[in-house]
Amino acid sequence: MYSLLRPLLFRYSAEQAHHLTNRLFGFAQGVPIVSQLLNRSLRYSHPSLERQLWGLTFPNPVGLAAGFDKDGKYIKTMSKLGFGFIEVGTVTPLAQAGNPQPRLFRLIPDRAVINRMGFNNDGVDSLVANLKKLPAKRDYIIGGNIGKNKVTPNAEAWRDYLICFQKLYDYVDYFVVNLSSPNTPGLRELQDKEPLRKILSTLLTEREQHEIQRPILLKIAPDLTDGQIDDVVEICEELDIEGLIATNTTIDRSGLSTSQETIETIGNGGLSGRPVYERSNQVVRYIHDKAPDLPIIGVGGIESPETAQGKLNAGASLIQVYSGMIYAGPYLVKQIKKALVG
Repeated sequence: MYSLLRPLLFRYSAEQAHHLTNRLFGFAQGVPIVSQLLNRSLRYSHPSLERQLWGLTFPNPVGLAAGFDKDGKYIKTMSKLGFGFIEVGTVTPLAQAGNPQPRLFRLIPDRAVINRMGFNNDGVDSLVANLKKLPAKRDYIIGGNIGKNKVTPNAEAWRDYLICFQKLYDYVDYFVVNLSSPNTPGLRELQDKEPLRKILSTLLTEREQHEIQRPILLKIAPDLTDGQIDDVVEICEELDIEGLIATNTTIDRSGLSTSQETIETIGNGGLSGRPVYERSNQVVRYIHDKAPDLPIIGVGGIESPETAQGKLNAGASLIQVYSGMIYAGPYLVKQIKKALVG
C-alpha cells in the first residue's frame, strides 16, 4: 500500500508530506473499521522482543527517533505502529520557529534526507501539556530529547537544558541531551569536555532532588574523531551517565549518488538515511569496544531488518528509525520485529 502512496507523497515537499502523512494516519485512526484493520496489520509483539534497560521495560527494541514528533502531538498515533519507545523533541525552553523553509530535502537516489530544521518546536510548556493528555498506563516508553534555544549563548546553555529537564521530569521515562545537531550554530561545541561536563553535572545534581532517577543519555554526532569520542566516553563513565545515542545526522557529503549541483543547491544541513549507516555503525562499534557496559541506542540508516540487525550486531542495545520510514514505509517497524524473533 505504501509503495502506491509514496509517489503521491513525494510530489509534496518533504515537510509538507510529513505533516500530511501524520494527518492522514491520525484521521484513519479515528475511523473505527479502518483503525482496526490498520492496527491488525501493523502490530506485532513477542515476549522475546522485550528489553530491560535502566530499570525500564521496553516492549521491543525498536524506537522512533527524536525529530519526528517534536511537540508530542503524534504520540498516540505513532504508537500504533508498534514502537517500543518514542522519543519526543528536540524541545527548547522557549518556542522557536526554526530555520526558514525549505529546510527538509529528500535525496531519493541515496535514500537519504538533509534537514536544517533548527530545533523548530512550540516550547517545553506545550510539550508538557501534550504529555499530560496521555494515559497513565502505556505499552511504550517515552523519551524526552532536550536542547537549547538558538539565542542562548553557549556559556548559558546549561540553563536551557536544566529548564527542560525540570519541566519534563514527571512526564518522560528517560532524557536525551542533544548537543550534536548541526543546525543550531555552535551547538556541537558543547560536546567538548568542559561544557559537556558542566551540562551533565547540572542535570545530575537536579536529578538527586527526585525520588525516581530518570536515565540520562547523551546524543553524539557521527563526525567526532576517535579522540573526541574517547573524551565523551570518559565523561560518561566519570559521571555515571546511563548511555549514549549514536548517532545524530552528519555534515559529511562524501560518496553520494545525488549530483554535486543538487547538493550545493540544498546547502547546509544534517544528512540522515542510508549514507550515514556505516559511519554510525563504526561509532557504535567503537564505543561498545571501548566501554562494553555503556548501553547504546543505535540510530542512523536503518531501513530494513538487515540494517537493524547490523546496528545491533555493532553493539547497540536498542535502535531507532526515522528517515528509513520515509522510503520503506510504516511497516518497517513490524518487519524488523518479526525478523528479530526469527
